[in-house]
Amino acid sequence: MENLLLLLSLIPLIPSISSQSTLCRTACGSIPIRYPLSIDDGCGSPYYRKILQCTNSSTLHFHTPSGLYPVLSIDYSDPHIVISDSSMWSCQNPSDINFNAAPFSLDTSKRFSLSERNNYLFFNCDVRSVLVEPRPVYCDRFPDRCASSCDSSGYLCRNLPYCPKALIENDITCCSYYPKASESLRLMLKHCQSYTSIYWRTIGATIPPYDQLPEYGIRVDFDIPVTIRCLECQDNRRGGGVCGFNTDTRSFLCLCQDGNVTTFCSDSESKHGTSPTVVAGTVVFSVAGAIGIGALVWFIRKLKSNKVVNCGVQSNENRYF
Repeated sequence: MENLLLLLSLIPLIPSISSQSTLCRTACGSIPIRYPLSIDDGCGSPYYRKILQCTNSSTLHFHTPSGLYPVLSIDYSDPHIVISDSSMWSCQNPSDINFNAAPFSLDTSKRFSLSERNNYLFFNCDVRSVLVEPRPVYCDRFPDRCASSCDSSGYLCRNLPYCPKALIENDITCCSYYPKASESLRLMLKHCQSYTSIYWRTIGATIPPYDQLPEYGIRVDFDIPVTIRCLECQDNRRGGGVCGFNTDTRSFLCLCQDGNVTTFCSDSESKHGTSPTVVAGTVVFSVAGAIGIGALVWFIRKLKSNKVVNCGVQSNENRYF
């Protein structure tokens, strides 16, 4: 009984868990924010938790191990994010090719990948350390038969978007190479003065592949996890909730105006566990629950003290703890 009283005396010391006071935001500036992405903890999918940051409700940034990058656009029909890196070479300062920032990299624990639509151009590479040569035509069909060289005859080196003559006017050499890993990118930049990324943006006006235009930026692809629970939660016929998760356990939650549930908003059998304004997952620790746990611990310890121990040895079979 003394243990139970001690447990009850500690209940006021249990820290409370704060939660959000607004619903999940659906935009940052002009960029829409939808599932599975989010800018509020507890919203969207836990796989993309704390990846996007919205500053002053207008500027969206993408967080990676190499830094924070402005987001240019997000597409959910063809899931990808386009970001920019101000440290890369650009037409605004064509003569500035001194690269002094960490090369872009992704968090491999997240469900992001560098798109194959990205083209990386490297400038003023040391030919003693980098294999720079024209890429044979057959390499497009049989890439495994080609060496990992930096293509000096790449289309984009000869047709840079918005400033096609900038490299010739500033006497800058160029080659195209697609690094398959962040380490490959770092190694290239040890022997090249700078680089830039150009992705192919789909405009949908003509027949592929002529429906794409080159644009500066880094395209990052992502997956949209589809679950039955999330589809039921979003269904307007079932309350039209927002898919989210418990910030402590990362388990699924349907975020509703009347609180958070584990099914869908109009489910009468599912008990709403939070106040109407809370969207992030929270843990509810009631006094009654504490009393119940305390009583259970005291009861088990009481049984333990009366437990018969065979042959004076307490074995794993008759042990409670």
